Amino acid sequence: MTGDQGLFIAFEGGDGAGKSTQVRLLADTLRERGRTVTVTRQPGGTELGRAIRDLVLHGDHVSARAEALLFAADKAHHVDELIGPALQRGEVVITDRYTDSSVAYQGAGRDLGAAEVHDLQMWAVGDLVPDLTVVVDITADEGRRRRSGTHDRLESEADAFHEAIRQHFLSMAAGHPERYLVVAGTQPPERVHDLVVSRLEAMGVLDR
Repeated sequence: MTGDQGLFIAFEGGDGAGKSTQVRLLADTLRERGRTVTVTRQPGGTELGRAIRDLVLHGDHVSARAEALLFAADKAHHVDELIGPALQRGEVVITDRYTDSSVAYQGAGRDLGAAEVHDLQMWAVGDLVPDLTVVVDITADEGRRRRSGTHDRLESEADAFHEAIRQHFLSMAAGHPERYLVVAGTQPPERVHDLVVSRLEAMGVLDR
């Protein structure tokens, strides 16, 4: 946890769940309430991250283990260069995906072992976990419907892959309810946003 050194919020969920919309809505609300906000995404929040994102999501075949290691490298660099310094300055950091995505996608989706990928991720980020992780939940079928058009390597995987990822997100949230909020991504975006704000207010990290 970040303690009083800022506030760290992650949005997780399947492809097409609406995470980016929720990141934008929350950032706007927090700024309106006087908070300094840093918005980022993984992979792609740094120059190195953008290169890794292009390589893994849009390049030639990458083996499952190499994929997991590349995503871990992105997160290690991201925490060191962007997230950690922003938290030390007392800012709110909102990220579109964090370590849970790697555990779900590579651990469960690629069947590399959730525990092994989790340990790798925690080593990469120095055990930094968000104060709150919001899982925007949609079914694999709904995600595919929303992703009509061009797909990257992970988005193009079969529904069984995406459903395994969904179930792992839900399992992680069920195991640590104090650190997670699960919201149905089929609700109107404004309703999802209200639920996120209410949870932050209930945590005492955001004034009512």
